[in-house]
Amino acid sequence: MRLYGSLWRNIHARGVPSRYLANMAVQRPCHVTVLGEQYLTDHMTNISPTIVSKLPLKLHTQPSHPLSTLRGLIESHFPSYTHLSSLSPLVTPYQNFDLLSFPKDHPGRSVTDSYYVNKDLMLRTHTSAHEVEVFGRGETKWLLTADVYRRDEIDGSHYPVFHQTEGARIVSANSTGMKEIEEDNERLAAHLEQSSIEIEDVPHLSPTNPCQPAHDPKHTELIAKNLKLSLNSLMLHLFAGRVGATAQNPLKVRWIEATFPWTTPSFEVEVFFRGKWLEILGCGVIYQPTLDNANVSNKLGWAFGLGLERIAMVLYSIPDIRLFWSQDPRFLSQFKQGEITTFKPYSKYPACFKDVSFWLPEGQMLHENDFCDLVRDVAGDVVEDVKLIDDFTHPKTNRKSLCYRINYRSMDRSLSNDEANSLNAQVVSCLRDRFRVEIR
Repeated sequence: MRLYGSLWRNIHARGVPSRYLANMAVQRPCHVTVLGEQYLTDHMTNISPTIVSKLPLKLHTQPSHPLSTLRGLIESHFPSYTHLSSLSPLVTPYQNFDLLSFPKDHPGRSVTDSYYVNKDLMLRTHTSAHEVEVFGRGETKWLLTADVYRRDEIDGSHYPVFHQTEGARIVSANSTGMKEIEEDNERLAAHLEQSSIEIEDVPHLSPTNPCQPAHDPKHTELIAKNLKLSLNSLMLHLFAGRVGATAQNPLKVRWIEATFPWTTPSFEVEVFFRGKWLEILGCGVIYQPTLDNANVSNKLGWAFGLGLERIAMVLYSIPDIRLFWSQDPRFLSQFKQGEITTFKPYSKYPACFKDVSFWLPEGQMLHENDFCDLVRDVAGDVVEDVKLIDDFTHPKTNRKSLCYRINYRSMDRSLSNDEANSLNAQVVSCLRDRFRVEIR
């Protein structure tokens, strides 16, 4: 999925000062091994052992896993589309950013936000890193599901690895292609008229959600309508049975104008589920330079992207994103391929809070994502969340002090205070060694 929706739109919209402590890390090895291959490291290398260990797992391909079932449900709704799910997570920054017209100063390019093997190779941050490649090899209707990687905070709804499904359709930008779309729109509209769904729509085009200069507005209207009809039908497929939709109590879907640099016009889709509106996905008419880069400049089409964990947590009532990675039979045995069932919590172990306070080296800063990666490398998924609870600058020395509260809580067993103390001591030791801080 391209960087759709609030998940990325609200990400650190800032410049990245060169004085971040990541640049002061201890000397890195000359090589790093990723998926069985060795790669040279350089000043951009920040991929961590914890992240490397996740690369082979591909939860979306594991039978009976909730993410695999959700992928299957989406794919079953688009049977005529090519289904892709095995592309390598290693891409070039050119694929991940430049081919999609990302600005050179976009914060997503920063080492604080993305994982780099070296300056020429990184882990994809979105499934759209493959969009030009897939269009370029002749695919016109496809779904791509994959694991994606972003440096992130630690809490119950964020994880540095998550899974996306991206869907796209393109047709010839001529009368033949538009006839194909018109016929499909008639079919989809007839299906929805017979369904229990209530749609709150917005115009396909508007002054605040305009047609791209290179496109015919009439063609864009047809494409945007096909996008909406296709995704309204998908929402029915995923949610109607879970809300018991009827003519008296229909599934409620609403469309909202959005702004994405990679699609125009652009939209977000929300579903009313269990008493509140949930943002499900972002979508829009594909940005023409992307199609030009794929050498299909005579085409026009739409794309959408959604996060599997976000939807699975709602459909299965899974309370903590870490659970998707659990190998505990009490978790895994609850699920069967193709079935969505309500997760039954098997335990709630007590939390164990530990504070880590330290002075930064003079004139330096520590990015929170660097601290969280360090914590993950030491304690893994035993950490439930990390919160900055104090940010203090000494009025006389101008030295900066930070204090983070780490909440240690295993999902699968009781964690003793001694174990938490041992893990915290390792965090403190690594923090001191890696970033040269002075522990308070």
